Amino acid sequence: MKSFQDSGHLFRLAAVFLAGIVVFVVARSFLIPRSFGQYGHFRGDAIREIAAKPVVYAGHQTCEACHADVMEVKEKGKHARVACESCHGPLAAHADDPGSIQPEKLDTAVLCVRCHEANSAKPKWFPQVVSAEHSSGLPCDTCHKPHTPALGSEAGNSEGASDGSKKSVSKNSGGRK
Repeated sequence: MKSFQDSGHLFRLAAVFLAGIVVFVVARSFLIPRSFGQYGHFRGDAIREIAAKPVVYAGHQTCEACHADVMEVKEKGKHARVACESCHGPLAAHADDPGSIQPEKLDTAVLCVRCHEANSAKPKWFPQVVSAEHSSGLPCDTCHKPHTPALGSEAGNSEGASDGSKKSVSKNSGGRK
């Protein structure tokens, strides 16, 4: 048996593999941050970077401290478990200085359909509407009060639609009018 008669191609192949491994290790050292893997499969510096960002959400308890009257109404409505800033947006600056920073008026025609626009992927029990048909372009707060979203006459408010012109959303019909 001859000893590796044409072994040159094997050495060249081994050299290519070795060069590939060296390039991989060098590229990896440049591309992967040093803190990667410090806390499992994560970049350790990410925690410090996130902690350095300013706080923009005040939290439900902060809203409740000043707006107890709104909370009383909201606790009785369908949106009792929806956090204030889910609709009103991040308001930490308002909580820090309520006198000078006022939240903007919400466009309920846009805001409410984020959750309540009819979609077959949503559970059938979830209140849904086809907004173009349901409201004829009117903002939702014309008939519904955001903190207690039943129709105004159903919620006991004289401000709502008392003529019955708007139909409530049927839970059994998948939310369509």
